Amino acid sequence: MDRESAGEHSLDSTLVELRQSNLPGGPVVVSVCTTCKTADGGAVVGPEMFAAVRAALGADDPGVVVRPVQCLSVCKRPATVAVTSPDGYTFLFGDLQTESGTAALQSFVKSYQKSDYGLVPWRERAEVLRKGMVARVPPMRWSPEDGRAPK
Repeated sequence: MDRESAGEHSLDSTLVELRQSNLPGGPVVVSVCTTCKTADGGAVVGPEMFAAVRAALGADDPGVVVRPVQCLSVCKRPATVAVTSPDGYTFLFGDLQTESGTAALQSFVKSYQKSDYGLVPWRERAEVLRKGMVARVPPMRWSPEDGRAPK
């Protein structure tokens, strides 16, 4: 390998390392509200959603933790799920139905793991998650002067 190509290889490696440093660190944590009730206050739907999400995501990937939580305070939009990681954005979704929501979350978590800061592009989110978006909170370690999302 000559010096010129060695320099290009080092630059390529550095760019890859820089790019990867923006991926969310640690496990992706999927928190499912287990106290969610139907919009009319009737049946509790949270435990069913938790069981479905845990079955779909919990066993396949050691980088994903699915946990039950008591109340995410989005009671008017059940069922509610949060997706976060130590160095990534936190997404809060509501109005999820068990079957369609679980399938959408499976796809979303895969994209989240591959996206800078877990910031999944809008076009990669299932329609049910686009409509069910409650909040997107930036990671604590990222705080640019101008407040814009990272590129």
